[in-house]
Amino acid sequence: MTAVQSTVLKARTQTEVQRSADPTVQQAVADVIADVRARGDEAVREYSLKFDDYGPDSFLLTAEQIEEVMARVPQQVIDDIRFVQDQVRRMAEAQLASLGEFEIETLPGVKLGQKNVPIDAVGAYVPGGKYPLLASAHMTILTAKVAGVRRVAACTPLIQGEMPDATIVAMHLAGADEIYLLGGIQAIAALAVGTETIAPVSMLAGPGNAFVAEAKRQLFGEVGIDLVAGPTEVLIVADETADPFIVAVDLLSQAEHGPESPAVLIATDEAMARKAMEHVEELLPGMPTRDYAEQSWREWGEVHVVRTTEDAFALADEHAFEHVQILTAEPRRALDEMTHYGALFLGEGTCVSYGDKSIGTNHVLPTRGAARYTGGLWVGKFLRTVTYQEVTDTESSAFFGELTGRAARVERFEGHARSGDVRAAKYRGEALSWTDHTF
Repeated sequence: MTAVQSTVLKARTQTEVQRSADPTVQQAVADVIADVRARGDEAVREYSLKFDDYGPDSFLLTAEQIEEVMARVPQQVIDDIRFVQDQVRRMAEAQLASLGEFEIETLPGVKLGQKNVPIDAVGAYVPGGKYPLLASAHMTILTAKVAGVRRVAACTPLIQGEMPDATIVAMHLAGADEIYLLGGIQAIAALAVGTETIAPVSMLAGPGNAFVAEAKRQLFGEVGIDLVAGPTEVLIVADETADPFIVAVDLLSQAEHGPESPAVLIATDEAMARKAMEHVEELLPGMPTRDYAEQSWREWGEVHVVRTTEDAFALADEHAFEHVQILTAEPRRALDEMTHYGALFLGEGTCVSYGDKSIGTNHVLPTRGAARYTGGLWVGKFLRTVTYQEVTDTESSAFFGELTGRAARVERFEGHARSGDVRAAKYRGEALSWTDHTF
């Protein structure tokens, strides 16, 4: 594909190479995983004390502790959590309903089928760090439960030494079967390999910092993962009809996630783009999250001007970003003309923050170009699509026995061929001499 030509009003100052995994992070993660694998709960407690200054006898919150947390959280917060989770649940249920199971008969007595079987146990990580991200509880735990996952073990860390009450309420209302006040590499390792008190899971889901992402990457294969997420990304496609102030606000709303969060504007109107850049400079000094947003914008922000909306869509597809916001006269055109994105946000009445916090679509999405080959977290990630086959008609079995024998011998798989031979012979009343063929 030919790269789209653009006028670059602002380029990033950092490169992908500078964002690649730090070898010290890789080694630190490997060391913690190996230690948890070897020493279990003892290692988990030591690392929790080291990194979070928290080392209780049990990280599992009891029903009584959860009730105490619920009592501390304002009713409005609880009502809002319930509403947002209802939105997420409705979306996940609609996704589940779209995944039909089937059984077809291709020949007399030959039945082929497909079933969707939920994963037995999932570990959901709800990050904390500087900010509580309780919305991640809705996206991971609730979606898994809608899929039919029997056991969801959820972990979240202390936030600056305090219990994250609202996050725990969200985890509880989402349906978590176990809630552990535990974070970081040690939480991911404990969920994946198991300890004396934490049973291992089959899949890990949820966002996290560089250490959490690297832990998931190293453990993939031993357990499944949703995806390896990098810093969040936003890309806005805008034309002359876009409000430059809204463009600026929406760019910065995502840049505040962290110091490496790219915010990109692709515009068809240079005057609008320049005005949006002016608004960014006006807004940054007063942002409470300026420490992250400004560094992100300075080092990772981009502004491009292209000739047409078609060029804008094509350049956006080249970026293959996590969040793509369409602020054009005809935003729904993007549904037909774009293919590489984690999630689309169409029109001025929609914003990425809705997807992050409240509207119901999942906010665990592919980053760093992964939108070229995968979507984000959804109910289907917690299901295994399995197949089955049954042949009850003897003539059909004899037919496939002969066909399999011929096909297998072309590949020199004599054992496979004889598995077909015995059925062809038996169901056609023929005697099969094993001396007819040699291994």
